[in-house]
Amino acid sequence: MKKVETNSTVTVNYTGKLEDGSVFDTSFNEGREPLKAKLGEGNLIKGFESGLIDMIVGDKKVVEILPSDAYGEYNDLMIQEVPKDKMPGEVEVGMHLESQTQMGPVQFIVKEVKEDSVILDANHPLAGQKLIFELELLEVE
Repeated sequence: MKKVETNSTVTVNYTGKLEDGSVFDTSFNEGREPLKAKLGEGNLIKGFESGLIDMIVGDKKVVEILPSDAYGEYNDLMIQEVPKDKMPGEVEVGMHLESQTQMGPVQFIVKEVKEDSVILDANHPLAGQKLIFELELLEVE
C-alpha cells in the first residue's frame, strides 16, 4: 500500500473540533465532498498536513494541532479601532469585512461597535486554539 508523502495528493474525510468538543468544520456536512489536496503547496495548515504523513488508505486517526501549527497564536496587535465613518455602511458585531492593503486583502471580524468607532480583529477566528482533527484517508496519489 502506498503511504502519504510530502508531495502526495490525498482525499480525506475529516472533522475538526475544538478542545470543548464543538465541531468547527467537517467534510460530512450534507452536500460536501471529502477534501482533496496536494500536500506541500501551502493549502492546508501545517499540523493537518503533518498528521496525514505515513497514513495509508483506510487509516483513521486523531491529530491534535497546537496553534503554532494551525492558525497561530492570538495577537492583540491585530485589533484596531476604526472611525465609524470609514466603514462600508452599517456594521454589526460578528460581521466579516475585507480591506485591501499594500500586502493584499485582509479579513476582519467586527468585535465591538461603539458610538463613533468600531473594533476590528484581523486574527483568524481559530487563532490561539488547539485543534483536534479526526482523519480518514480515502485515497492517495
